[in-house]
Amino acid sequence: MPNILNKTWLALAALMLPGLALASTAVTGEHTRLDLTDSGIGFFAIVIFIFAYALVIGEEFLHLRKSKPVIIAAGLIWGTIGWVYTQHGMPHMAEAAVRHNLLEYAELMLFLLVAMTYINAMEERQVFDALRSWLISKGFGFRQLFWLTGILAFFISPVADNLTTALLMCAVVMAVGGSNTKFVTLACINIVVAANAGGAFSPFGDITTLMVWQKGVVGFGTFFALFIPSVVNFVVPAAIMHFAVPNEQPEGNEETAIMYRGARRIIALFLLTIVTAVSFHNFLGLPPVIGMLTGLGYLQFFGYFLKRTHSRCVAERCSNKEEEGQLGDVVAFDVFNKIARAEWDTLFFFYGVVLCVGGLGFLGYLSMVSEIMYTSWGATNANVAVGVLSAIVDNIPVMFAVLTMMPDMSTGQWLLVTLTAGVGGSLLSIGSAAGVALMGQAKGKYTFFGHLKWTPVIALGYAASIFVHLWWNESYFT
Repeated sequence: MPNILNKTWLALAALMLPGLALASTAVTGEHTRLDLTDSGIGFFAIVIFIFAYALVIGEEFLHLRKSKPVIIAAGLIWGTIGWVYTQHGMPHMAEAAVRHNLLEYAELMLFLLVAMTYINAMEERQVFDALRSWLISKGFGFRQLFWLTGILAFFISPVADNLTTALLMCAVVMAVGGSNTKFVTLACINIVVAANAGGAFSPFGDITTLMVWQKGVVGFGTFFALFIPSVVNFVVPAAIMHFAVPNEQPEGNEETAIMYRGARRIIALFLLTIVTAVSFHNFLGLPPVIGMLTGLGYLQFFGYFLKRTHSRCVAERCSNKEEEGQLGDVVAFDVFNKIARAEWDTLFFFYGVVLCVGGLGFLGYLSMVSEIMYTSWGATNANVAVGVLSAIVDNIPVMFAVLTMMPDMSTGQWLLVTLTAGVGGSLLSIGSAAGVALMGQAKGKYTFFGHLKWTPVIALGYAASIFVHLWWNESYFT
């Protein structure tokens, strides 16, 4: 009995961690993977991971980058695993497992790196500044801006990541309503909800949806079945908060920004890159990352073109009579500068999480967690719980856990967990990268408790989106 209770407690503890699973469960050669869930090695690995993740959660107060503790934890966990398997004469099993983790990480990391490079290129060409300037110059009222920034966040985040989208829209909100704390708070909450909801129906909108697509459990076009539930998730809380937004007109702002030469072509190349990635995956059976890296080549050649034609364009002031200042700094456009400006801390945090979660799964916690969540609770309850958990713990490792448990679910259930993991982070300001970033950008105006006040309304949208998905996409559950 103590042994059963001990295993049950460990499984429940695993649910409160960001997913304890990313490992092969296959038999290799003559050896079977060791079950170390009751061993001191297993307890040590869990303690190391909990401590590392506690440091991640305290990043804002400790000013310690979140990648550092998880990278160390990953090394300690796999070093321990390697030692145990060497003692049992099975070093190749541990090696094969860690290589599997590294391959999955490499595919996702390179995919994200290309996307980040394109976003940085568009930012340098002032695409986002021009959009912000246009919104400010139109003289919209607070309620109009509340809806415009929310709608734009919803439709931009499926292409750009939700963090970049949220920061862009928050800059607009701060520029026009910086002195009106009530408007800034409500608009920021709306932006976080909209950005997370918009990312949920696109394979490119969030790392979690990208993982699901690359794993092959949901086809590219099938994700768009989540469009209506995502709209509901955004619109329900926004419609209620609308009445609390001040019905006033902000003071005018003369700020202007113009896109630099090549901006529109970079947008077109980014869309072409997405088409290439989808085509490689759907029609050629190749990993989407191959298409994305091909798209990086498009951008590199375009950067070369800009450099070669820059002097001539300056001399002629371009055929459309642009001012020289609108050409942008061709040196600053170097593609490798854009790669250097990628979110490397996030990418290495991702590495640490994948390896930590993989190590904990390889130790034997996968089957316990899967049994409790997807057999005892049922798929729907488990997937709803995943969304609530992602409000407390980062949704990336949570989704990794689900994908590597690989429960036997219908496409409708896989869409449900994609939806809940994507939008569940909106329940709390600390539940998503967008919320955490906006707390820093609108410091003192958008806060944890300011967001918490509207959590019941956001939860209403969360519940409504789940019910709409179960009804609207009923055919996917058969």
